[in-house]
Amino acid sequence: MEFQYQEPYPILKDDTKYRKLSSEYLKIDYLGGREILSVDPKALELLAENALADVSFMLRSSHLQKLRNIIDDPEATDNDRFVAYNLLQNAAVAVEGALPSCQDTGTAICVAKKGDNVYTGADDAEWISRGIYNTYQSRNLRFSQVVPLSMFEEKNSGTNLPAQIDIYATKGEEYKFLFLAKGGGSANKTFLYQKTKSLLNDKALEAFVRERIMDLGTAACPPYHLALVIGGTSAEANLAAVKKASAGYYDHLPTEGNMGGQAFRDLEWERRVQEICQETSIGAQFGGKYLTHDVRVIRLPRHAASCPVGMGVSCSADRNIKGFINREGIFLEQLETDPKRFLPETAPHLEAAVQINLNRPMPEILAELSQYPIKTRLSLNGTLIVARDIAHAKIKELIDSGQPMPEYFKNHPVYYAGPAKTHPDGMASGSFGPTTAGRMDVYVDEFQSLGGSMIMLAKGNRSKEVTNACAKYGGFYLGSVGGPAAILAKENIKSVEIVDFEELGMEAVRKIEIENFPAFIISDDKGNDFFESIGS
Repeated sequence: MEFQYQEPYPILKDDTKYRKLSSEYLKIDYLGGREILSVDPKALELLAENALADVSFMLRSSHLQKLRNIIDDPEATDNDRFVAYNLLQNAAVAVEGALPSCQDTGTAICVAKKGDNVYTGADDAEWISRGIYNTYQSRNLRFSQVVPLSMFEEKNSGTNLPAQIDIYATKGEEYKFLFLAKGGGSANKTFLYQKTKSLLNDKALEAFVRERIMDLGTAACPPYHLALVIGGTSAEANLAAVKKASAGYYDHLPTEGNMGGQAFRDLEWERRVQEICQETSIGAQFGGKYLTHDVRVIRLPRHAASCPVGMGVSCSADRNIKGFINREGIFLEQLETDPKRFLPETAPHLEAAVQINLNRPMPEILAELSQYPIKTRLSLNGTLIVARDIAHAKIKELIDSGQPMPEYFKNHPVYYAGPAKTHPDGMASGSFGPTTAGRMDVYVDEFQSLGGSMIMLAKGNRSKEVTNACAKYGGFYLGSVGGPAAILAKENIKSVEIVDFEELGMEAVRKIEIENFPAFIISDDKGNDFFESIGS
């Protein structure tokens, strides 16, 4: 065959709405008869700073419309509607610019394509990093990046740097960008499966999808935008496509392949995978139709002896934003500035939640919870202890050294969470939503055997070991809605104080006072588990 070069990912159009940030920092120079767009690197700083600020507080209109569609869907469950309504309320709070939509303000990621007629004369990654740094320093965002000082010693960078910055070369006089703020919950739900040709038939692929969809669970805050990528010239090429597809970057690929090996969307398989996701009934965090908003299935070329398959999600904090620079100026995707317009006039009707007073002796609270079945919706009032990964490890070290478990871990329910860096004036807290419960599973049996962690509050499904421990020691795991961290901070968290390990920053142990804090009974003292009951 004759030589043929095929653009690997031929995006056919871009119907994104953009806003103009500036016309400064740009000029046209000439080199060897060619027009060159000279870009002062300050333009990169400006674009990155605005992109990370916007995406931390605003969402795409299309994403918000999908949440409204859930509320209007007669097939949606009460759980679907409750979560969708809560997330829309959260968006309406976050857009005010004080409380980010999610407390995990993420790893900053920039994927860029730099035209050959664009010149900056600088280390572009450094200037993009400067813009990211500016936003995380000036806004109420959390520093989530830890850097290794040795194999086992780590320290928070204090800047949310380093960022992941990937810059590709292409032709033209335009510099294109995709920025993402990727939280740990959704990043942890990226999977690579090394398969073979035997997967590539109708029966095998459907069986594979049905089995592997359950790997997603609910810990990454559904409803998701799901990407499934089949093929790829390497494993890393597959996973790079997963990330971009989940961000909507490949929505306008062709819908059929060719002999050049172009990537394409398979619309029929997107429909089928969406149906499979709905049939799982584990959607909208507490059981429902909406595990996913939508699905993108991308088919790529592959080595004949290899068939990588990647799966990943963009969660309910769908923080993706595009931008570009050309001779006309610096442009950034226009996100939704009025999310309230997606809220219905009246809230979805739900049965009243059970009020639980947490300011009582632990045995009394446990006895009251024991009266209600799993799936019961609760409204919590009183004191919580906040602790997550590093704090649990510190307490484990204390116990291993022969010291007693701290009394606060015995006297109060523990909320797995970490707040945003700072809080706005007049508020007790910055954005303060739950983190993934499963990361603390390893501690539960031992801690409950010592009278601690008897009531746990977080997001997502947990291991069988946690269910068994709750049955053995009389404990409970309560599920909180993952995603609406801004509205929790504004309406439900009334005070916050550090009680231990202050040196850990956002990982320090805190005591918080809450009002009308929504939760569900997920695992109870009888060995019942919400998610097991849904799957059975």
